[in-house]
Amino acid sequence: MIRPAFALLALAVLAIVPLFVSDYELGLMIGMATYVALASAWALFSGHTNYISLATVAFYGTGAYTVAVLNESLPYPVVILCAGLIGAAMALLVGLSTLRLSGIYFVIFTFGLAELVRQLITWYEVTITGTLGRYIFLDLTARDIYWQMLALVAIAIGLTAWINRSRLGLALRAIGDDEVVAAHSGIPLARTKLFAFTLSATLITLVGAVASPRWVYVEPLIVFNPTVSFLTVIMALLGGANRLWGPLVGAIPLFLLFEWLSVNFPDTYPIFLGLMFIAVVFVLPNGILAGLDNLRASLKRSKS
Repeated sequence: MIRPAFALLALAVLAIVPLFVSDYELGLMIGMATYVALASAWALFSGHTNYISLATVAFYGTGAYTVAVLNESLPYPVVILCAGLIGAAMALLVGLSTLRLSGIYFVIFTFGLAELVRQLITWYEVTITGTLGRYIFLDLTARDIYWQMLALVAIAIGLTAWINRSRLGLALRAIGDDEVVAAHSGIPLARTKLFAFTLSATLITLVGAVASPRWVYVEPLIVFNPTVSFLTVIMALLGGANRLWGPLVGAIPLFLLFEWLSVNFPDTYPIFLGLMFIAVVFVLPNGILAGLDNLRASLKRSKS
């Protein structure tokens, strides 16, 4: 268990690192921070309830497109606030209509949601505004984006730590174990799932909003790339979606591997992505951290 003082020290060190690295290294750090934030936010809901959501890019893209639409008419802090509110409203609407689903039905719906949002935005842009794609002109440096993303990482992990110690976390874990038993125990299933889903989706929307100035130009095909959803799930599951530091442990090495594969195998890296997904599910179904705990327990038993 990492002590809070050590975590704060690590956060302080990470905050000053951009002052001493190259532009390329800073770009890598922004990418890693982005996926750590996405995986941690995704795990807030899915890691506890075992609901596998593929809607990550629906909210991520919505946050990015909100910035693209509003960046020329509103101050940046207001734009970010609007993105968070839109993400929360969208999550409430989606949650109210879908969180009664479970298993494969929930997975299929969340996968389709991203495509639905992309098609709706494409239709609106082409039909109503007569254009497709927008520019983002904001006076933000790469360091500014990195620091904002690092703050979102800290918020996501801090919220996870709070949930793990609260009655909400206990209720979510009970839902993940057995919804029927949880309902008979007096847990309000719909309200509990809706709150966690909305919290998770709002953070994911903010990640998309903060990341969007890096692109300068955005369009639906760019910001609603389904690879974002699949990578987020793989990263969270690899480290351990139900562990505080699991998403971080899974996101950093997989992001670096993904970057290397996309550069060296640009036409075939999705195949490697699919193979990794299968390997994580079959080889490490509970994640790296759980595997290490089991290994330590086995070593202790063998010594005794």
